[in-house]
Amino acid sequence: MTALLEMRSITKEFPGVKALDKVSLTVAEGEIHAICGENGAGKSTLMKVLSGVYPAGTYDGEIHYDGALAEFRGIRDSEDRGIIIIHQELALVPQLSIAENIFLGNETAKGGVINWHEANRRTEELLRKVGLNESPTTLIDSLGVGKQQLVEIAKALSKDVRLLILDEPTAALQENDSQKLLDLMLELKSQGVTSIIISHKLGEVRYVSDTVTVIRDGMSVSTLDAKAGLSEDDIVRDMVGRDMSDRYPERERKAGEMLLEIENWNAWHPEHAERQIIKNISMNVRAGEVVGIAGLMGSGRTELAMSVFGKSYGRNIDGTVKLHGTPVDVSNVPRAIDAGLAYVTEDRKHLGLVLDETIRFNTTLAKLDNVSRNGVLDSHAETQVAEKYREALRTRTPSVFQKVGNLSGGNQQKVVLAKWLNTAPEVLILDEPTRGIDVGAKYEIYAIINELSAEGKGVVMSSSEMPELLGMCDRIYVMNEGAFVGELSAEEASQERIMSLIVNE
Repeated sequence: MTALLEMRSITKEFPGVKALDKVSLTVAEGEIHAICGENGAGKSTLMKVLSGVYPAGTYDGEIHYDGALAEFRGIRDSEDRGIIIIHQELALVPQLSIAENIFLGNETAKGGVINWHEANRRTEELLRKVGLNESPTTLIDSLGVGKQQLVEIAKALSKDVRLLILDEPTAALQENDSQKLLDLMLELKSQGVTSIIISHKLGEVRYVSDTVTVIRDGMSVSTLDAKAGLSEDDIVRDMVGRDMSDRYPERERKAGEMLLEIENWNAWHPEHAERQIIKNISMNVRAGEVVGIAGLMGSGRTELAMSVFGKSYGRNIDGTVKLHGTPVDVSNVPRAIDAGLAYVTEDRKHLGLVLDETIRFNTTLAKLDNVSRNGVLDSHAETQVAEKYREALRTRTPSVFQKVGNLSGGNQQKVVLAKWLNTAPEVLILDEPTRGIDVGAKYEIYAIINELSAEGKGVVMSSSEMPELLGMCDRIYVMNEGAFVGELSAEEASQERIMSLIVNE
C-alpha cells in the first residue's frame, strides 16, 4: 500500500523533558493505524506535531504527507490538507446547535451572510453518514457523549477529511456507543478515509486496526500487523517492556469490622424535582474491603457517590451514613471530609484537579489546615507533603512544582489520589479510577488500592469496566436506574451474572 504519511525521526522537547525521541511512523493510505503506549509515552504529543498544534520549527525531524514534505504552521494548515484531529476532550460548543458547531469557523456564507438553509441541508447529509437522525437545530448539550462524538466526526467530514485522527474516542462511551463508533471507522475506511486511533482499549484496537505502532518512553519500539493473529499480550508487552500476564495484583482478602454503613439513601434530581435519581439505597463496607458498584452509564453510580460525599449532587437527600456504627454528618463536603470520607471523581480534569496549578498545590488542596498555621500556608510543609506522596505513589514528574496539566493521565490520577490520601480518609470512594489510562498505570493504581485495603481502609470502587470490578473487588453491588438490583460475592460474580441482574430487573 502507498504511504499517505511518514513521520521521520520526530524529536520534541519541553523544558526538562524529552517527550519524543526520534519517533518514526508510517501510515498507509486507506488503513486504520492504531498508536498504543502508556500514559506519558508521547502519543498525543506526536499527533499534535502532525496536526500543527506544535508547529514546524518547534520540533526536529520531518513530516512527509501525500508524497511531499509538510511543514504545518498551525491547525488550519493541516486541515487544509485534509488532516483532522478529534481530541479526547470534545471541542463542541454546548449552547450552539449541531449545524452551528459543524460549520463553526467554516460557515456557509456569502457576503458575510450565513445561508442557514444550506447549512442545515448539508448537516442532514453529514449526520446521515455518521448514523445520526437528530435535527440540525438540536442543541449539543441535549446530546449524550456518544452522539457528540459522532457530531465531531461529521464536522471532520465537512472539511473533506483524508486523514482522521481520533485520540481516545471511546474513553467516555458505554459499550453500545463504542461499537457504533468503531463500525463507523470501518465504514469510513471503505470510503477511502485513512484513520489514526489512539486508544488504551486493546480489544477495540484489535477489532478496528490494520497496523499497530507502540510508543514507549517517547520512542517508537514496534510496528505490528494487527491482522496476523496479534494478541493483547503482544501489545502490552511492548507497551510496558515486560509481561503482564496478571493484570490485577494479588492481595489477601480479609474483611474486618464494619466500617461504613449507608441506610435508606434517597436523592432527587437538582433541576427536575419530580425525578428521583437514588432510590432507597442501603450498602456497607468493612475495613479492608474493596466493594464495587457495577452498572451501565446512567445507572446512578456517580450520582450516588456525589450525594453521599457532602451531598454535592442532588436535592432533598435523606438517609443515614454511619462510620464505625455511629451516624456522621455529611451535609457538606468539609463535614464529609472531617467524618472520614474521600471521593475521587470520574472527571479528574474538570472536577478533580486545578490543571494550571502545580502538583504541590493540588496535593494539599483538600486539607489545607495540615500545611498552615493561623491561616497562613507553610510552603515548606506543602512541599514535604507533596514529595511524600510523589514518592509513595511513584508519580513520574521532574518535581512537585510541575503543572498538573503537563502530566499524563495516569500521573494526573495519582495526584488526585494523593490529594485525597492526604486527608487520611477511613473510606475512599473511587469513581471510574482508571478511565483513560493505560494498562501499566492501571496496575499501579490497583496496587495502591490494595495497599489501602491492607491498611484497613474501606474502598468503594464504581466502574463501567466489569473486568476491573471482577479483578479487584470482594463484593459487587449491581445498580440500575438509581437502585441496587443485586449483590454478588467475588465467587458469585461474573459479567454474565451482572448483566443478567441489570436486564432482568
